[in-house]
Amino acid sequence: MTSRIRTAEYVFPGHPDKLCDAIADAIVAAGIAREARALVAAEVAVHVNEVFVTGRIACTDSASIDVDAIVRDVYRTAGYGNGWRPAPEVLTVHNAACMDVLVEGESELRELSDDQSICIGYAVDRPETEYLPVEQWLVRRIARRLYGLREVYPELQLGPDGKVVVLLRDYGDRWELEEFCCSLQQLIGADALSLHRAVRQALSAELTDAASALRGFSAQLPERVIVNGGGAFEIGGPEGDNGLTGKKLVIDAYGPRVPIGGGAWSGKDFWSPDRAGGLHARRFARLLVELGLAPEAQVTLGWFPGDREARVLDVLAEGVSSDRAARVARFLDLSLTYSGERYAGSRDLVELARWGHLGGEGLAWEAVR
Repeated sequence: MTSRIRTAEYVFPGHPDKLCDAIADAIVAAGIAREARALVAAEVAVHVNEVFVTGRIACTDSASIDVDAIVRDVYRTAGYGNGWRPAPEVLTVHNAACMDVLVEGESELRELSDDQSICIGYAVDRPETEYLPVEQWLVRRIARRLYGLREVYPELQLGPDGKVVVLLRDYGDRWELEEFCCSLQQLIGADALSLHRAVRQALSAELTDAASALRGFSAQLPERVIVNGGGAFEIGGPEGDNGLTGKKLVIDAYGPRVPIGGGAWSGKDFWSPDRAGGLHARRFARLLVELGLAPEAQVTLGWFPGDREARVLDVLAEGVSSDRAARVARFLDLSLTYSGERYAGSRDLVELARWGHLGGEGLAWEAVR
């Protein structure tokens, strides 16, 4: 039987790039809480104990947004402090963002694209995996469980930073984890052997759960389970590497098997064509597979400056002609007004930045009905 390797990775909330995404989205949330049509385009960079915030935050009373407090709270909730550096209280926050109000007529212009963008959406007819590729669904589940080891086993002295990679053997109708690798931040001198044991136990439990959810998935542990294969990993987070908003676009979307399309989602409000387009495209793809029109679908949407609605550029779905795809598209509102008014309040944006926009319940773009 033919097979192929599928791979995917995920990172923890304490990873420097994810700190940036979470800070940027916390700023977006603060802006749209003050004004529904707020224009927020925030960029964040971190290095050691310094945080740089740039971009524009235009909304009613934008001066009341406490960027300094937002930054420190994101670090704290990610796990920094209590011995893990940089502690929130020692951060130096450089806020160079333009914080103003929407000028006259700008609120109405939010309905028009202010940029060009190409956006990809994907779905596979597999509700057990939240309509996501199996490897992407799996790696996020494993990452969340391993991140939770910090609370379950405090004696392991784990930090907030970490990475997970899976190599999944895909036979088409069954799957098995062929190799697994993770790097988990841990104090030097802590028990590395106990960490390896805890990772194997957590991985085994997650594979068992995945096998219960998805028919054909093997709960068997792979022969190779690598934990901190590069040696001791104590210096991590912004002290080990710098971070930038939008550097984890593949993780944020569907993993490496699906093109990522345009720009970052985090740091942009839901009137932005990058963020709106990616979520519209996901909703379109899910509708195609949930209607039973195709086993999987990849939708490409595009925006030109001044567009009110996304342009349907391409639909790759077995058995779905371009004419049929166009007919389905007529049942969807692909406008910026729809995303701006319907998507913004659907979930805690910091959690979305950390654990993904796709899959799960309670997200407006995941509810195709």
